[in-house]
Amino acid sequence: MWFTGGGGLRKLCRAAAVLENEISSNSNSNSLFVRYMSRERAVNVRKINPKVSIQEAHIISTSLYDVFKKHGPLSVPNTWLRAQEAGVSGINSKTHMKLLLKWMRGRKMLKLICNQVGSSKKFFHTILPEDPQQETPQVAAAAATENKKQTFKRRSK
Repeated sequence: MWFTGGGGLRKLCRAAAVLENEISSNSNSNSLFVRYMSRERAVNVRKINPKVSIQEAHIISTSLYDVFKKHGPLSVPNTWLRAQEAGVSGINSKTHMKLLLKWMRGRKMLKLICNQVGSSKKFFHTILPEDPQQETPQVAAAAATENKKQTFKRRSK
């Protein structure tokens, strides 16, 4: 056992000091490891309690979804203003709306995007594409036709 033989606490302190020195001298690779290990786990958004019944949460989320569909990506303060303008009922406060937005992200209704300008970040909620399977073949078909055009141009030269 590592603690037998006496001086186990001193050995542990020395090992911690050596690790700290290695981290400070080789900060590029080890700092990422330390940052990763010191982070808290992300919140499981699937298990968020919307603080209302599930049926009422679905009604509120569909009206919020319509707000996002109409106005595009919105920040939380703008979402609150647009929801009040649209007359979304059932939202008790801005904090309750944030909780419902998190619940909607867990249900894969919304996506959170980050827009970084310089040193500041702005977060926006946006809707997910309704039918991603239909969009993918169209994009692939467009890429295939462009490839055919490029190969046709090469042959004609």
